[in-house]
Amino acid sequence: MRNKSGNVYDMLCQALCAQMDLGCNEVVLNRKARPLASPQLRTLVLKKKTAQQPSAQSHDIPGEPASQTGLHLDQQPTFNSLQEHFEAIKDCTKCRLSEGRNKFVYGVGNINADLLFIGEGPGAEEDRLGEPFVGRAGKLLDQILNAIDLTRDEIYIANMVKCRPPGNRDPQPDEMATCRPYLMEQIRLIRPKLICGLGRIAGQALLNTTTPLGKLRNQWHDFQGIPLLVTYHPAALLRFPAYKRDTWEDMKKLKARYVELRGGK
Repeated sequence: MRNKSGNVYDMLCQALCAQMDLGCNEVVLNRKARPLASPQLRTLVLKKKTAQQPSAQSHDIPGEPASQTGLHLDQQPTFNSLQEHFEAIKDCTKCRLSEGRNKFVYGVGNINADLLFIGEGPGAEEDRLGEPFVGRAGKLLDQILNAIDLTRDEIYIANMVKCRPPGNRDPQPDEMATCRPYLMEQIRLIRPKLICGLGRIAGQALLNTTTPLGKLRNQWHDFQGIPLLVTYHPAALLRFPAYKRDTWEDMKKLKARYVELRGGK
């Protein structure tokens, strides 16, 4: 049996890993930021986090050269509709995530949406029902949308990967690269005027960067000609309510740009 100090250490590491998943270099306690422990502890946490992540074999990781088919929005859509696209890819087995999936989670919402939300991947409820953001995080997303006078009927929601990563782990780079042409085809078919990346994983993958989420949010980025805003994932807000204030600022910025691009509507 592990002693009490060992259990406390594990709990501390888990908490710090969760904070680092959000791209933070600080620990949030009662809304006050404090330094992320000592360099020695940070090194231990990084080692523990690395040990917990599944390894991806190098030969499984496809690159993304500029000429790779399906990765650019200036290409014409290959399919005539989202439904046709879904029917063509719903039985995909191109990566390891297909091995454990229950349902292929394509996306949901207005097929002509001006605003597209992109998360990282399906969770347990999404895998069970085949629809993105239907669990606790999805309910919180609905509340966020309602706060800026939007509904799911007005937007579209998709993910970086279409199948649930086992144990709700982060999607791996090779898995997202394999699924990326599917997402790009969705964007070409929907033709949104704005994109909102939900969480560190989606934001960094879309922008091809390792910049922490805290530095990505609260500003507009360019995603192949489409304005992109990155904010916290609703699941992160459930774990760390202190980030709701920053998310609200991001959502106000998103709504203002949305209204502007729609001619004040």
